[in-house]
Amino acid sequence: AAAVKSIKAKVSDIDKMKVEEQKKAARSGYDMDILPPDLVTYSNDAKTLLEDLQSRNERMFLLTFLVVNMAPTRRELDNDLFTVSGIVQKYNCTLKRLDFQQEDGFLSSLPLGHNGIEIKRGMTTSSTAIFVPFMTQELRMDGEAVYYGLNALSHNVIMANRKKLKNPNGLFLGVPGSGKSFAAKRELVNVFLATKDRIIVVDPMGEYSPLIRRLGGQVIEIAPDSPHHINPMDIDLSFDEENPMALKADFILSLMELIVGGKDGLQPVERTVIDRCVRQMYREHLQDPETSKMPTLQTLYDLLCSQPEGEAVRLATALEIYVSGSLNVFNHETNVDLNRRLVCLDLKKLGAGLRTIAMLIMQDLVNSQVSMNFLRGIATWCYFDEFHVLLRDRLTASYCVAIWKMLRKKGCVPSALTQNVKDFLASPEIENIFENSDFLVLLSQAQGDRQILAKQLGISPHQLSYVTHTNSGEGLLFFGNTTIPFVDRFPQNTELYAIMTTRPEDKKQEMNRA
Repeated sequence: AAAVKSIKAKVSDIDKMKVEEQKKAARSGYDMDILPPDLVTYSNDAKTLLEDLQSRNERMFLLTFLVVNMAPTRRELDNDLFTVSGIVQKYNCTLKRLDFQQEDGFLSSLPLGHNGIEIKRGMTTSSTAIFVPFMTQELRMDGEAVYYGLNALSHNVIMANRKKLKNPNGLFLGVPGSGKSFAAKRELVNVFLATKDRIIVVDPMGEYSPLIRRLGGQVIEIAPDSPHHINPMDIDLSFDEENPMALKADFILSLMELIVGGKDGLQPVERTVIDRCVRQMYREHLQDPETSKMPTLQTLYDLLCSQPEGEAVRLATALEIYVSGSLNVFNHETNVDLNRRLVCLDLKKLGAGLRTIAMLIMQDLVNSQVSMNFLRGIATWCYFDEFHVLLRDRLTASYCVAIWKMLRKKGCVPSALTQNVKDFLASPEIENIFENSDFLVLLSQAQGDRQILAKQLGISPHQLSYVTHTNSGEGLLFFGNTTIPFVDRFPQNTELYAIMTTRPEDKKQEMNRA
């Protein structure tokens, strides 16, 4: 209000001066509209300023602008002052020396909140904002926040809590060697140290096993010669808000559809036969879950063989190789501890014939573990490395979409790691994974992926420079509506780095030291 009142008074003074000039023109006999240029400029500027304050949400600030110049000698100082004066004169400005006020000027320039110079100029919000040096977007949260590197512009620490996002789903994208696995492991370690949440890793390449073991977690090697076994028929009856029987039946139908194969999937009669066998299979266990044995694939196979329909024979024949044949990895009772805080599912030694089915079983395991943790009030962080493998098959891709859409409500924080954003644009359904991820770590990107990301995320050419031929551990972090370029220089002379790195040269050096 005081600023508006002051500007109105200035406008009145200028209008009064214009009237005096017009009277003078009338007495002299020349056109009254001819006014001094400076007076016209002052009038227009004052009216524009008044309009800004009244209708454009601008505020008036009194600003003292001080420039401190230092040099080792008087001669160099005079040269610097001459150079600076020449620069500001190009923009119609003038620098004036604070004669006999140098000490007050220097003290006023320090960040002490004290201004001893009574030379002030009124400026609007927009004009004042130009002089604010803090133009960098920052991300620093309290509580169970996790370290994500340093801001590439300000070098301030980036601390964020994904659980505070409306949608905590995340993606780590980058070309091979860009550091996406390392970035995910770094987040995993920080989550382990900063929270009490549970962590599950689906690891197709066996890269996470050393880290999980070092942190005291459970590594489950899924392979034909592995002593570790997971029973896909396991069922947990503690889900109060869901029907565990219906969920397990839906999973077994998906599993059998993957086993039987074919373009059209399971036929209606085959679905009916499978559903009937599933209900029979769990009937005894549901009646006495404490003492009865958990069903296995062998149980399902035996029930299929006993059905009268011809379709049951076809289903049993397709299942046989996974029961008594060379792919009987999952025809065993579970003998590993799935209640550890850290669980890693190592699929490195799994052959191509079992990999897709294993992925489906792992996803069902993740779903059940997330549900159990949710009932206990515990969040679950899930990491899916080499995510493109899951997206190749229609069934496993649909399970991934379900995880990204539904498990958020159960406190799940899923993360997918893959090389190309094109993997998420294969179909409208898979694209939902990309669209439902509010957390993105973009490391160095290929040319085609940069163009897609620029279009999908509205990334400017300047921001794209942070993911163009950058070093490992450098890129862009998307956290909700916040976009920050980051760098992460992890100390290489540490035990943690030796466990986390997958670079061949680092592994070779470690072996030589050993």
